[in-house]
Amino acid sequence: MGTQLRLEVEGPSEEVARTATEAAIRESERIEAACSTWRDDSAWSRLNTARGAEVPLDGEWLALLDTVLAWNRSTEGAFDPVLGALIGVWGLRHGGRTPTPAELQAAREASGASLLTLDRGRGVARLRHPRAAVEEGGFLKGYALDRMAAVLRRSGVQAALLDFGGQLLAYGRPRSASLATPDDRQRSTLELQLREGSLSSSGTSEHGRHILDPATGERCLAWGSTAVLASEGLAADVLSTALYVLGPDRGLAWANRHQVAAVFQRPGQPPLLTERFRALQSHPDVAPRSSP
Repeated sequence: MGTQLRLEVEGPSEEVARTATEAAIRESERIEAACSTWRDDSAWSRLNTARGAEVPLDGEWLALLDTVLAWNRSTEGAFDPVLGALIGVWGLRHGGRTPTPAELQAAREASGASLLTLDRGRGVARLRHPRAAVEEGGFLKGYALDRMAAVLRRSGVQAALLDFGGQLLAYGRPRSASLATPDDRQRSTLELQLREGSLSSSGTSEHGRHILDPATGERCLAWGSTAVLASEGLAADVLSTALYVLGPDRGLAWANRHQVAAVFQRPGQPPLLTERFRALQSHPDVAPRSSP
């Protein structure tokens, strides 16, 4: 998935730990093979290149797309899984470029969750625009973390810490984690305890202005960073992106309304913590959000 995966596992024996770790890595490879649009042979790449035709999909992938569409509705459009046309016109996978107004308008017309239709009964998906494309970058890592953790649990691993390109998932015992400043990833500003759940961050310090605002099609401003604690990797992944799109003011208000444990960091200013984040750090029995 274009990044690094690191696993720390604790099991009853070295053999159990090794076997479980290998099974978790194979699970990640299975998900990447089916869903990565960096691969021309994946099921989702076939959907993206079908030019509006229906494409058969396995039930697992239809269910995942159904879930991310629910997140699109829950976040009032701030998270959108159908931004492939905009990703392309901005050249975000190839070093970046600035589209002309006409190119941007055409890409906006080919983007948006409303263009993706699913028929789980018939086992098919369709993108209702020939240039529309699913973009998995805002949620597939989180889903893979959840699936890998499930494999580890079933394999007898009692505690684990997974780090997938900077997104963490832990279970079994608390882990110390830290948030970096939005303008210097080597300097931490906030220490926290990651208990059962996932920590995901979004910002522009590492990859530049790569996050797009679905409402305008424009790149989001480089205002800082967001971090979200959630009980599942998918939720944390989605919400860290959505809250960055909303920005520190609207995002904080939305997160407090929906009881999301989140942190908003702006260079040179104190971090903004949601009520649920404060509660999680002082009361471990408070559950972070996990569903749309």
